[in-house]
Amino acid sequence: MFKNVSIIGDGAMGTTLAILLAEKKVPLRLWGYDFMQLQQTQRNRENVRFLPGYTLPETIQFEPDDRRIMTDVDLIVSAVPCQFMRSVWTRLKKYTPKDVPVCSVAKGIENKTLMRPTQIIADVLADSGSRPLAALSGPTIAGELARKLPATVCIASADETLAKKIQQTLSTQWFRIYTNTDIVGVELAGAVKNIIAIAAGIIDGIGAGANAKAALLCRGLAEISRLGAAMGATPQTFAGLTGLGDLVTTCISPRSRNRSFGERIGRGQSPRHAKSATESVIEGIATCKSVVEGLLPEYKVEMPITEAVYDVIFNNKPVQEAITDLMTRRLKAE
Repeated sequence: MFKNVSIIGDGAMGTTLAILLAEKKVPLRLWGYDFMQLQQTQRNRENVRFLPGYTLPETIQFEPDDRRIMTDVDLIVSAVPCQFMRSVWTRLKKYTPKDVPVCSVAKGIENKTLMRPTQIIADVLADSGSRPLAALSGPTIAGELARKLPATVCIASADETLAKKIQQTLSTQWFRIYTNTDIVGVELAGAVKNIIAIAAGIIDGIGAGANAKAALLCRGLAEISRLGAAMGATPQTFAGLTGLGDLVTTCISPRSRNRSFGERIGRGQSPRHAKSATESVIEGIATCKSVVEGLLPEYKVEMPITEAVYDVIFNNKPVQEAITDLMTRRLKAE
């Protein structure tokens, strides 16, 4: 079990994990890139911007200093959204101890580089594969975790000893963690399911019904699995917590940012206006761009739902036209 933890990123997930660790009496510090935001959270003992309504334990230490957040630490948790990870880790690179493991809780695929979160960290820190890395993923709506509602996730790492140690550090009576060695599949599933969640929200917004949503989840999972197989992931991963489990949660939860974004589009808002309705990052937008513009040309897999979401968001394709095109594709065997 790790004794001193530094959490990089004071958004909803980073704050929620800080609460969890504080209640387990694990010494921790929380860092945010915005000094004023971090100071306000410390003063109010509440993250009003990203996790309103939850009092933060007094034992949580807030550390705005780049050097001190990386001092005397034996586990670093990266809770920075995927598209901002490179800039944050570039800023922190010179202070990051070379032998300390990093566990990412972000979900996404970086635009242009097409890297997953742990790949971004490894690339920026330039450790030549020597640094132990892990990824925590699964059905993790932050507000539910903050309420201590039962949740089950996976911690994935090529280093099984590291995965077990993080498992012991974060597990509670209401937060159960399994280990997994398929870090590619775990991170890929966590990223691409957000695209399907946008489509699920659109289905809700236009009132297409339960039959349509069930079909969407089923065929969406097939797309995720197809891409994962092409990228070398373990097929079983996509039937597990980080595949099917996370997909279901993100597609049905009213708190899901990606689903809610899609629902606003389904109700007639433009993608731009639908995005501006929240301060939180909608990961599926950038991930959709990465998949359609980068991964699909490279791996040449069929992902019609993902491409339809891309057309709606980036090419202003009308929702009904996108649905009609999906439903009238060439008939074939399942």
